[in-house]
Amino acid sequence: MSAPPRSVLITGCSTGIGRCCAEGLRGRGWRVFATARRADDVAALASQGFEALQLDLDASDSIQAAVDDVLARTDGTLDALFNNGAYGQAGAVEDLSRDALRAQFESNLFGWVELTNRVLPVMRAQGHGRVVMNSSVLGLVAMPWRGAYNATKFALEGLTDTLRQELAGSGIHIALVEPGPIESRFRANALAAFERWIDADASVHRARYTRMRRRLETAESTTPFTLPPEAVLEAVVHALESPRPRRRYAVTLPTRLFAVLRRLLPAALLDRLLVRAGNS
Repeated sequence: MSAPPRSVLITGCSTGIGRCCAEGLRGRGWRVFATARRADDVAALASQGFEALQLDLDASDSIQAAVDDVLARTDGTLDALFNNGAYGQAGAVEDLSRDALRAQFESNLFGWVELTNRVLPVMRAQGHGRVVMNSSVLGLVAMPWRGAYNATKFALEGLTDTLRQELAGSGIHIALVEPGPIESRFRANALAAFERWIDADASVHRARYTRMRRRLETAESTTPFTLPPEAVLEAVVHALESPRPRRRYAVTLPTRLFAVLRRLLPAALLDRLLVRAGNS
């Protein structure tokens, strides 16, 4: 009798990296539980043959219901979790309200930690598991006009490093994937968050915001070295399947470059480079 396929729960599967990884892992024989926040996205995933569930990272009851549903379908086991669902809050730090920051952290960090903590006891009981956190080059270096997003990714890096140390000897491996520019709907989602939380006309940065809005309204990224989401899939596959998974996976040239530059350059020079990159 053959062993059951390995199971993975993935967040943020409506488009982009999450959808690509759901499709890629299913093609490799994984049993994929693909989740999304919106009911119509869940229906679209189900129509493509996925075991699709609704999961809103801002809501504890939604997280619990999704985990309970998965465990009911797998007889109480789960081999892997890929935390991916997130969005980017654009805007200068001085224009960010407490509510805007709270919303960014709820989706990009607090929900991830809560979901991870829901599945860790299952993985501990079975003696194995893999957790992959989709971080960013902006978890290594900060760029202007992205302060809320920078903060969530810096916090994610610290919490993941801590959790990795605390999981030593448990059989559970946790890894960070750190993409740079990837083709996705990230800009469209960032524009919606910008319009919701930033009062551009009342800001000292309103001229800058006019240029930012034009950039966010452009569907296709013009950022150099942008890669398709399959580049992230390659890293996720290694993190989930390799007998020796790495702690960090740098994806795209900008991530690898800035990881080196932050160690080598004086802070003043690195700031100038990051300001130029952030304003491009």
